[in-house]
Formats: sequence, structure tokens, C-alpha cells
Amino acid sequence: MSGRLARGGRVVAALLAAVACQTAPARAAGPLPDPATRATGVVTWAASADLMGEGTAGQGYRMIVHTSVGGSDLRVRFTNAFGDRPLTLAGVHAGLREAGAELRPGGNRPVTFGGAPTVTVPAGEVAWSDPLPGSWPAGADLVVSLRTPDAAGPASGHWMAMQTSYTGQGDHTAEESGAHWTRTTGSWWYLDAVSVRPADRATGAVVVLGDSITDGRLSTTDLNRRWPDYLARRLGTLGTTVKGVANEGISGNRILADGAGQSALHRLDRDVLSQPGVRTLFLFESVNDIKAHTGVTAADLAAGYREIARRAHAAGVCVVAATIGPFKGWPEWDPAAEDVRQDVNRFLRGSRDFDAVTDFDRILRSPNDPTRILPFFDGGDHLHPDDKGMRALAEAVGTGSLECGR
Repeated sequence: MSGRLARGGRVVAALLAAVACQTAPARAAGPLPDPATRATGVVTWAASADLMGEGTAGQGYRMIVHTSVGGSDLRVRFTNAFGDRPLTLAGVHAGLREAGAELRPGGNRPVTFGGAPTVTVPAGEVAWSDPLPGSWPAGADLVVSLRTPDAAGPASGHWMAMQTSYTGQGDHTAEESGAHWTRTTGSWWYLDAVSVRPADRATGAVVVLGDSITDGRLSTTDLNRRWPDYLARRLGTLGTTVKGVANEGISGNRILADGAGQSALHRLDRDVLSQPGVRTLFLFESVNDIKAHTGVTAADLAAGYREIARRAHAAGVCVVAATIGPFKGWPEWDPAAEDVRQDVNRFLRGSRDFDAVTDFDRILRSPNDPTRILPFFDGGDHLHPDDKGMRALAEAVGTGSLECGR
């Protein structure tokens, strides 16, 4: 491996320049928001924004998200990251779910922005709401309703939510009943983060930067069985100060190249470093870089990993990296891709660039053929774990590694 990785230091500058200048379907994320516009507290839920197609004027959305850490002063963040014009949101409400699209009685409350009932988010920007007083529990289904009175042009959101949400026409966001929310969507629209203020000020969060495995593909829809969900439930039972878990996975995502979402390098600031209370970045990526057969080498990926770690450390955030799981049997697997995967995993296991390394490859691989996922954990496509595999990944994370003293 040393021969293949020796040129890593020489390619860093060229690699990062190429990433910054490449042609992509979405522009790179801008700088971190001004501190005055950033939420305090701790992120309790998040989902990476991507380009969603055209926005719909007059559309109502009732979105279901699952909290990880409880607290008071709930705030929601809306994104127009991929819009080409200002986006106005109206009638925003939040409360806890009873069942389906129905809210608990007396709990659907209006959300304001600088005291106003509407907010206009500039193209390419995000906006946090005012704090919503009251107690918001961990492990609860939060319902966020909104209208887009004049939406047009590219919409921003998260395509593969693995969660059923609801849409409707007309001004029904203040209603607790689900009677007018008769259509469903498998995506989250315009909403990309929620924060709370935990009772213990020492509480922090881990943000997971990943691809479709982190996004939960082939886990059971509507049951919160993505591996970060299992991790959140586990952290909630332990004495760790890291309680919040933000899932920033995008199906098909890569470290180096835009495509299925902006690359990890491009979205690091918006999706990770801008999140309130982030203590640790958990990085689990690069299988898509490898299986795309674009000529990416282990040295290229090592340079990308080092750049992400450098930027996170400069922001005072710890970095835990995970090894790449096996995927023989997936159509894009071949021996050359396997060689790169093995080289990257050797780099990760031996690198001093991270505060800790979690060996997901060791957890997922079959003892009979280490290039294949263990059949017991295989979701059926030889790449993505099923619910049992997702749980095994969460249990493999050393909780102490999430609380480094950086």
C-alpha cells in the first residue's frame, strides 16, 4: 500500500483544485452562515439538501421527522440551497405527531421568523426560525407543516427520506387533523435541520456525513431503522454527553465529485460545520467514488479524507472515519475496485489524521469471502445492509470516540 499512497501528498493541491473547479449540476456550498443567523443549542435532526426539481406554487407540505435529543426552544432550518430565486414560506407550524398526518391535540403551534409569520429565503441560503418554547422530547415524531405560496424554479430538499410525509392544497397548516393531507411524499421539502436546547449544557451532537448506506436505503421505511437512528437510540441510554445525531447521508454521494448531491468536500460547511452543537463528524463515504470507475485512486481518496479532517479540526470538531464495507455482487464491483477499497481501508486503519476509526468493513464482511457482505446483513443487493446490518453498524461505534477532547 505504501507505494500506492506515497504520492498522496503530491496530489492534494491538484485534487482539491479539480474538485473546486469541476462542472457539476449544483454549485458548491458557500461559507458558513454568519454567527448571528446560526441556531444555538444542539441539532436533533437533519437531512442533506439536494436539487429536487421544480417547486410548486400553493403547495402544502406536512413533513414527519424523528428527533434524537430532547430539549426546549425548538428551532427549524429551511433551505433554498439550490434555488435560483427567493423562496417564501408561509403558515409554518410545528407539533408532535399523533398518527399519520394528525397531530396531538393542542400541540400544533405557529413558527415565526424574527416575529413574522412568513420568511423569504434568498437563493442559495438557509434560514432558522425563532425558538419555539416548550419541551420537545427525544425519540419523537415532529411534524413541520408549511406552504409555498409562490414557489417556482428549482426546489431544495431531501429525496430519499425513508419516511412518509404528506402534501395538500389550501391553507391547512394550522389544523391538527390530517383530513386535508391526503397525498403522500417520500421526500422532505425545504426543511433540512431542527435544533433544541438540551437541559444539560454539556450536551453535543455527532453529524454523520455519508452516502446511501447512511441515508438508510433498504432499511424499513417509516420505522427509523437507518444506522444513525439506531445510534441515536443507543446514545440516549448511555451516559455520554453526545446525544444529538444528524444524518447527512445522500444516496449515491461521493467524497470527491458532485453528482448525487454535492460532494462531501463541497457540502461539509453547510451540512456539518454549520450545525449547532456539533461535537464530532463521523465520515462514512467513498464506495461510490470507487465503484464509479472514474480512475479515482486510493491516494486521491486519502487526500480528500485528509482535507475533510483538516477543515473539521480547524473548526474544533472531532473526526471519526469509518472503513468502506464490501460490495462484491453489486454490478459495478470488479477486482480493480476491490483493490482500491482495500488500499483505502488500510490507509484509514493506519492514519493519524482522524481522532478515531470505526472498522465497518470488519463488521459487515463475510468470514467466508471478505469481499462480500455477510449474508445475514445483506439487504439483497450485496451493498446495502438490512435492518440487522444497520443495527450492527450502530453498535460498532465506540461511544467514547465521539467525545474526543478537541
